[in-house]
Amino acid sequence: MNNVIDIVLVAGRIITILPLLLVMTIFMGKRAIGELPVFDFLIVITLGSVVGADIADPSVHHLPTAAAIIFIAFLQHVVAKMKISNRTIGKYITFEPTVVVQDGKLLHRNIKHIRYSIDNVLEALREKDIFDIHEVQTAVVEANGTVSVLKKPNNQTVTLEDMNITPSSASIAYPVIIEGNMYPSVLQQLDVDELWLREQLHAQGVDNIQQVFFASINDQLQVHVSRNDEPEMSIPPIYN
Repeated sequence: MNNVIDIVLVAGRIITILPLLLVMTIFMGKRAIGELPVFDFLIVITLGSVVGADIADPSVHHLPTAAAIIFIAFLQHVVAKMKISNRTIGKYITFEPTVVVQDGKLLHRNIKHIRYSIDNVLEALREKDIFDIHEVQTAVVEANGTVSVLKKPNNQTVTLEDMNITPSSASIAYPVIIEGNMYPSVLQQLDVDELWLREQLHAQGVDNIQQVFFASINDQLQVHVSRNDEPEMSIPPIYN
């Protein structure tokens, strides 16, 4: 009998708590759903914990849970308004955007600083339909972890109507060196050897593979290299 009562109690809590969550989510605004910056991410986790405990454990008092949801929603709403009115406050409760690619080169220090891997960056670029990093003018990891990309002018998307021509095949670059480790299988696939690659690296001022943070080869056998100690370059000042 007690089990039946508990089940009815849990069902009643679901019926009452979900509409309250819906109202509070709408009150918090679209940002809490779509972007999930750091503070909003913590808010979502906290709400999930509060609601989960209330629904799963009939011994938890229901009214304090409802009060907690309302208070959390109002706190998020107040903090969001403070971030809009005072940029200094916003800087302390979120991440700054980080440039990870500039002029077709991966920026080793910036990528390591935000604890990303080369694979993370390459995957994010592929999701933007970019399979050759050399096409990228600037790529930025935003505060919410998404990647924004500005292509080089020659690689900007155009339509057939714009150019009145048939587009050539898309460019794909294959990673051949990642953090000093060479992948012979890629060289074999492209019908080149290690000696050829070392000559290409030497022509770009790289005499030791351990200096290479990332290198790729495209279908035209062009080698693009990002070094661990990339020379100083002009990085655009991008802030929230």
